[in-house]
Amino acid sequence: MKEASIKTSTLDLMKKYDFKTAKKFGQNFLTDETVLKTIIDCSELSKEDCVLEIGPGLGVMTQILCEKAGRVLAVEIDRKLIQILRVSLFGYENVEIINEDILKLDLKKMFEEKFGSSPVKVVANLPYYITTPIIMKLLEEDINLRSITIMVQKEVGERICAAPGGKDYGALTVAVQYRCIPRKILVVPPDSFMPQPEVESMVLKLDFRDKPPVNLKNEKMYFRVVKASFGQRRKTLLNALTAGNLGKTKDELKDVLLRNGIDEKRRGETLSLEEFARIANDLYS
Repeated sequence: MKEASIKTSTLDLMKKYDFKTAKKFGQNFLTDETVLKTIIDCSELSKEDCVLEIGPGLGVMTQILCEKAGRVLAVEIDRKLIQILRVSLFGYENVEIINEDILKLDLKKMFEEKFGSSPVKVVANLPYYITTPIIMKLLEEDINLRSITIMVQKEVGERICAAPGGKDYGALTVAVQYRCIPRKILVVPPDSFMPQPEVESMVLKLDFRDKPPVNLKNEKMYFRVVKASFGQRRKTLLNALTAGNLGKTKDELKDVLLRNGIDEKRRGETLSLEEFARIANDLYS
């Protein structure tokens, strides 16, 4: 499929169905063939794979996913796009279109019904306004994911791949890097979309780890510590943890940090995953 034909078919479909993009759904349709090919290639799909696509839009990428993968679930929130998707995906027998809000779906139940015990690959051009909630849902639910290949706002991509100590490093970074190994694939300019967003985008590949990079006594405590540490970024680590409702007094938290060789005056964005783990394990013991 040539880039010109993608743009032309996008315009033709929008005109035919009198479809106008909805700002409330963050709709920016990808029309760059090179970027589309990169996303597909990075997903490393085979006929053995089950794929979840979030926000299929007009179905341009969905068609290729159907050709490459064994089964495809396309979850689209916009009811007005469902009729268009049924037309653009007509003839593909390995796809199911679901008109739902991905954030409200029970993914574990849906995956068990549609895919059985097979691992799932996520491929998506995510709506930028709900990128973080979608990523966190995919990470937190008890589902069998192998990888996530996504288009996100460039700023979010930088945050996900950040190292400790920088302004981009935060709770999202720690959450993603605990579960996955993230890779920046490609920076995408605004003119690759219709309509054009106001910011640059980035293609990311998140490969799920076989096992976490740190040993934890309790994951919930780990993420409570992470959330507290980044809850008030201008505060020192000790003050942020004290304000984080961890069930310990300031003096007790001071002792925890001292025992683990972590300076109480540091800030959350300077801590490694291993240091967060040491604090969490101490608090849980």
